[in-house]
Amino acid sequence: MTTYGTIPTSSLPSANIEYLSRAKHRIKQGLGARRPWKLMFNIHSINFPRALSEAVSRFRTNICYFRMNYAILVLIILFLSLLWHPISLIVLVIMMALWLFLYFLRDEPLVVFNREIDDRVVLVVLGVSTFVFLLLTDATGNILVSVLIGAVVVSVHASLRKIDDLYDEENTGLVSGPSSSS
Repeated sequence: MTTYGTIPTSSLPSANIEYLSRAKHRIKQGLGARRPWKLMFNIHSINFPRALSEAVSRFRTNICYFRMNYAILVLIILFLSLLWHPISLIVLVIMMALWLFLYFLRDEPLVVFNREIDDRVVLVVLGVSTFVFLLLTDATGNILVSVLIGAVVVSVHASLRKIDDLYDEENTGLVSGPSSSS
């Protein structure tokens, strides 16, 4: 029996939809660790620490509590610095896509030539390749300065923001420091 003119059906589109649904769920779950920006930039929570030990304590607590916000902030600064270097920006977007598909959105282990690749190896290879490819785009100074600016902004904010009003939603208690489970 011939099947000329018929459109074959396959589970491929539904598999793609399922993959995209899982990817969307994982991204939302990852961004779920982000704290409200309003809480992060509460002007009433900014003041100078009395001692260096208090500044270090604030830094450690805020880095743990706002880690996703700080990562987003540094990436935005990096992105803005690369606007005048379109090749570097394209490389950054391609590498971000590789990070998403090869590291963040995988459910099962990566297999190459019938060998299972450890997540740590994937992490190191992606990190080194991202760094090398960005440096090859002749925007080295821009990248290093923007990451340095991001680190300074994060350090200043983390040291100046009081930790009195930070609450751990899981335990509904005050965040005690970097060892808390936030």
